[in-house]
Amino acid sequence: MTLYDRTLTKVSLAPAVATNGTLNGTAVDRGVNGGMQGAMLVVSTGVITDGSHAVTIQDSADGSTGWTAVAAGLLQGSAPTVVAANDGTVFEVGIGLTRRYLRAVVVTSGATDGGLIGCHFLLTAPRFAPVARS
Repeated sequence: MTLYDRTLTKVSLAPAVATNGTLNGTAVDRGVNGGMQGAMLVVSTGVITDGSHAVTIQDSADGSTGWTAVAAGLLQGSAPTVVAANDGTVFEVGIGLTRRYLRAVVVTSGATDGGLIGCHFLLTAPRFAPVARS
């Protein structure tokens, strides 16, 4: 079996220009294929003109309520704070077992023009493989 058979990529925050305020990503369900045991957040940037863009990872039991930050002890690495020096950069953060749903959140401050940021989750280690693609 290949990596393709054991991994899914899901968009939480489609690439968008982040300006002052909060961008909440969409919920990503870890429950597919009987449950995906591994997860990693991939943050990619385009041009970051200004501002500070703090990325966090939240989880929820139902995907719509009760969103809370994933504890730092469950992360491999740390969620980035993106600044102008991070044009064209990719950040990766491993995530231990959490509640079923994940989302990325970007909180931007001090921006006039902001910056382009996208957040995707790689889900892996399914209980049943190969993974079903939809």
